[in-house]
Amino acid sequence: MGKRPLVRRRGRGGFQFRSTSTGKVGSKAKYPRFSLSEQHEGLVIDLVHERGREAPLAKIRFEDGSVSFMPAVLGTKVGETFQFGLKSKIEKGNVISVQNIPDGTIVCNVEKHFGDGGAIVKSAGTNATIFSHGEEGVTIKLPSGKFTTLNPKNRAMIGTLAGGGAGERFFMSAGNKWRSFRAKGKKFPIVRGVAQAAYVHPHGGGRHQHVGQSSTVSRNAPPGAKVGSIAARKTGRARIKERK
Repeated sequence: MGKRPLVRRRGRGGFQFRSTSTGKVGSKAKYPRFSLSEQHEGLVIDLVHERGREAPLAKIRFEDGSVSFMPAVLGTKVGETFQFGLKSKIEKGNVISVQNIPDGTIVCNVEKHFGDGGAIVKSAGTNATIFSHGEEGVTIKLPSGKFTTLNPKNRAMIGTLAGGGAGERFFMSAGNKWRSFRAKGKKFPIVRGVAQAAYVHPHGGGRHQHVGQSSTVSRNAPPGAKVGSIAARKTGRARIKERK
């Protein structure tokens, strides 16, 4: 009997491929579920690190006594107050609906759908730009350079997320990289298929490493399979023949 490939085993969702719960704050880093008409003010009581998340989290206590964790923007300090609502000022850390944010403003932790608590532009050191307001909605420019149009009610946080450059540090050891991947639910190390045994992977086995078939992809392949060398005439190293 052969062994199931890594992709199939990962799809089953065993503990080997799950993100560990150790070191997590125990609460999702999202906006509190306040209605659109409410106006609140919160106090930053702590800045915490969550395992598997590069951006720091701000622990905010609102005047009604509720506590929420939200990604902290650059320059956040303990003891600062943040405003939450439509009448909030355009200042660092305040959360406002995009309909009330002027064009050219830098924002982060943007809601993709109203009420989801912030779903896009949440990576450390990233920000988006309010591009324009129109009848179809509010258009923002994402960190990738692409544009997207959102519901005017969607909320966003003013400023740039903290923690930029955290992913540029070297791991220095395989153990540190394993722990980092483990915290995010990623598999590490990932062994090449040709380096595995024949019963483990379709590309494995033999006395030399070869995938056993053409690795190019048809130009007419469906979107899910159209990856890699698409309609390539030849692959591999380019060998220059010496002229005699």
